[in-house]
Amino acid sequence: MLQMEVVGVRVEMPSNQPIVLLKEAHGERYLPIWIGMTEATAIAMAQAEEPPPRPLTHDLFRDVIDALGARLTTVNIVALREGIFFANLVFSNGAEVSARPSDSIALALRTGARIFASEDVVREAGVIIPEDQEGQEDEVEKFREFLDQISPEDFGRAG
Repeated sequence: MLQMEVVGVRVEMPSNQPIVLLKEAHGERYLPIWIGMTEATAIAMAQAEEPPPRPLTHDLFRDVIDALGARLTTVNIVALREGIFFANLVFSNGAEVSARPSDSIALALRTGARIFASEDVVREAGVIIPEDQEGQEDEVEKFREFLDQISPEDFGRAG
């Protein structure tokens, strides 16, 4: 399993489809996953560390996990089948629950859980974003440029 970091979320135009971009923590490949608008908002809010006025579903789930005395330890993106990504939530008590990567990422950002992807998934759907020739850009800008050049049909759509 490869440790991943969340680069960000953006809406791909003109289809208006949100995408979350993960990057290998110790590598150069990126993993784009098309997601739903609700999950995109949940991920963006967690990254911005903006608490909602009332708990959203992912906040509620985090609070329930805490109330039950468990901890989400890792999120594993384990498979890509027919364009659909699959993930598992791994808890401190040893339990594993299948989940969509988008929900898993939103929850990981709220709990501090680490995110991993299988080598097979990254090999199949991962991409390398070329470096800027004139200097170092920040990750979000590279993500925007990358999105301008791809379409949902290039990768699996569901997350």
